Amino acid sequence: MNVDHMDERGTERAAALAYYEILDSPREEAFDELAALAAKLCDTPIAVVNLMAADRQFFKAEVGLDVRETPFDSSFCAKALHEEDFLLVPDTTKDARFDCNPLVVGEPYIRFYAGVLLKTPEGVPIGTLCVMDFRPREMSALEQETLRVFGRQVMAQLDLRRTALEREREQEAAFASESRYRVLFESIESGFCLAEVRLGDGDAPTDYRIVEANPAFYRQTGFPEAILGQWLRRAAPGLEEHWFETYGQVARTGEPIRFEDGAIALDRWFDVSAFRVGEPDEYRVAILFNDISARRLAEEALRQLNETLEDRVATRTAERDMLWRNTQDIQVTLDGAGLFQSINPAFTAILGWEPDDVLGKPVFDFVLPEDEELTDQALQHARTSALPIVENRYRHKDGGLRWISWVAAPAEGLIYASGRHITAEKEQAAALKQSEDALRQAQKMEAVGQLTGGLAHDFNNLLTGMMGNLELLQLRVARGRLEDLDRFINAAQGAGRRAASLTQRLLAFSRRQTLDPRPTDVNRLILGLEEMLQRTMGATTDIEIVGAAGLWAAEIDAGQLENAILNLCINGRDAMPGGGRLTIETANKWIDDRTGRERDLPPGQYISVCVTDSGTGMSPETIERAFEPFYTTKPIGQGTGLGLSMIYGFARQSGGQVRIYSELGQGTTICIYLPRHHGEAVDEVGNDVAALVEAGSGQTVLVVDDEATIRHLIDEVLDEIGYTVIGAADGAAGIKVLQSGARIELLITDVGLPNGMNGRQVADEARRLRPGLKVLFITGFAENAAVGNGHLEPGMELLTKPFTLEALSAKVAQMLSG
Repeated sequence: MNVDHMDERGTERAAALAYYEILDSPREEAFDELAALAAKLCDTPIAVVNLMAADRQFFKAEVGLDVRETPFDSSFCAKALHEEDFLLVPDTTKDARFDCNPLVVGEPYIRFYAGVLLKTPEGVPIGTLCVMDFRPREMSALEQETLRVFGRQVMAQLDLRRTALEREREQEAAFASESRYRVLFESIESGFCLAEVRLGDGDAPTDYRIVEANPAFYRQTGFPEAILGQWLRRAAPGLEEHWFETYGQVARTGEPIRFEDGAIALDRWFDVSAFRVGEPDEYRVAILFNDISARRLAEEALRQLNETLEDRVATRTAERDMLWRNTQDIQVTLDGAGLFQSINPAFTAILGWEPDDVLGKPVFDFVLPEDEELTDQALQHARTSALPIVENRYRHKDGGLRWISWVAAPAEGLIYASGRHITAEKEQAAALKQSEDALRQAQKMEAVGQLTGGLAHDFNNLLTGMMGNLELLQLRVARGRLEDLDRFINAAQGAGRRAASLTQRLLAFSRRQTLDPRPTDVNRLILGLEEMLQRTMGATTDIEIVGAAGLWAAEIDAGQLENAILNLCINGRDAMPGGGRLTIETANKWIDDRTGRERDLPPGQYISVCVTDSGTGMSPETIERAFEPFYTTKPIGQGTGLGLSMIYGFARQSGGQVRIYSELGQGTTICIYLPRHHGEAVDEVGNDVAALVEAGSGQTVLVVDDEATIRHLIDEVLDEIGYTVIGAADGAAGIKVLQSGARIELLITDVGLPNGMNGRQVADEARRLRPGLKVLFITGFAENAAVGNGHLEPGMELLTKPFTLEALSAKVAQMLSG
């Protein structure tokens, strides 16, 4: 059983030790000397002044152990606590209480123990003075008595300590009490003073002087501090006699008093409590008071107010009636059912209805039918609480309408409402809106004109290149000059590719390009561009790529992001004609509500790709127009003005944003923000094919496209490489082919089809008829919703117009061989 459970007086012992404040105290010479004498006179190597805590024994003094505490459970002295006053164990190995003790069977192998209890004056045992030996032995009566004497000496030292502690506690308590009194005395808001009264006799009247006062005394009376100790008949000659008589009465009789009175000399009123303190013959009076001048003034004002209340009520009523009659705003009262109880003249002036036309009739008789529901809701609200502004339309007596803006509040079972005539304001607002709409339309038309003008210019150049080279090609073939034809073919194809690139940029700006988003590791994508960027930027531009560790994946069209980064790098290079530093940096971004509003983004997790140059920077005006199509600051012939607009369209279509940070002469940073993809990036496998694939083996391909030229082109290309092609001009015709027994291995369909059925609907119906049928979507326009926003089912692929014959044949071969 645990020895602490056996100690029934453990709680008392803990309280006694706490009172002595002896546990964990430093060594003291008096205790060390007693322990040393006990060891010497008892002829033992070990002596200890031991104090028993709840879970350990603390050695106030020790000889031969060189420790200050040991665990309670292995304590010899814990057993001594159960003795009357002394415990003697000649041989611990032969005593059942100790023969298994770890200090007996192991280091330091204690064999002898003798201990005298240390008891408080109340008889509570708190520890022992004990001696121990490494060998068994007997203890003489003289040695036992010596140990008892030393034990009493230890307790005498502890009691001296206890007495000193009690004295310290008393002094601290007295100091604390005095401190609390002084703090209270100094900090209370009430004035307090101690007055010494000199009672009057036949020759001299009663007088008193202030012998002690708190700061509030001086604040509330206005007396200077120099008044302290002066007799007030001389120091304050204007003070009224009743103050001297009242305090003299309290000092003489000892009866306390509470009263309110004014001091004209001080121009103040006071609420006073006074009582005698000290010995009766000292004639001292404690005075506690508060300045109640403000309250007395308020009471006097209230009294005067009550005396003139009736006159003022009549005056206010007349003023209210005058306001009711003369105000330009409508004033009405209604009952809970919405019946008019009174109207002011402004009601008639604004709406034309006389009181006889209105009083007792419901408000709905005068409100336009379209506003009745709103008016009913307003009435229900106004029955119980103040009504915020509500606007509705009232019929004028001449048949017209008037807009009224109402506020209202309930009182005493009625609704009091005030209405402002706002018809002119409404008409002005409508005219302003119409003007703003016209201005916006004009701005749109100007932007469309700028866009179409730029398009016409660029496409005319490209068409001239294509048509001119094709005409030259036709002329040479007609004349039989077949040498050097590749030059004209390549030139026409180059113009066509530039036209396709221009179209793609326009679609990107309008957010209508066809994207192929896939989970992408953006850091890996940028590192893959590094070599090409180094070649493109030239030797005068230093490129630094700073990829964020742990960058999240983004679901994007990797090719479009590559184009965007390349465009930004080229713009940065052009802004540094003398060379400089170009930094491409990625980061993870948390966009909160405030930042999202600033950047026009929904809150959430994004990655950022920022390109920074050390170039010339941009002015605020340039930044404002940077994303406009065909806007460029580059010299003529060095830029189309579509690069940044394409980047902007790509970012917005991908669910992100683009922001420009720049100052003139300080360089430019352009950041693309793209939504985080929660998942792993996928590795991209290149599928570029440089030549027509001759892989056809007679498979049948169904082509659905409303453009006959494209159907025939696909027919020619696929027939050339060994496929059988069936054409259909719309979705309905394609479905009829699928419903027949014809063998079809691949469906190629345009996304944007006429006659009510788009390409995705055709594909869904085709898969219902022929599960697992492979589908290739072709489109020149961003029908993203139609094809599933880039999330295509297995066995479905996407090819963007304009495409090359190589790309078409490669895609068909890939799908049919898979």
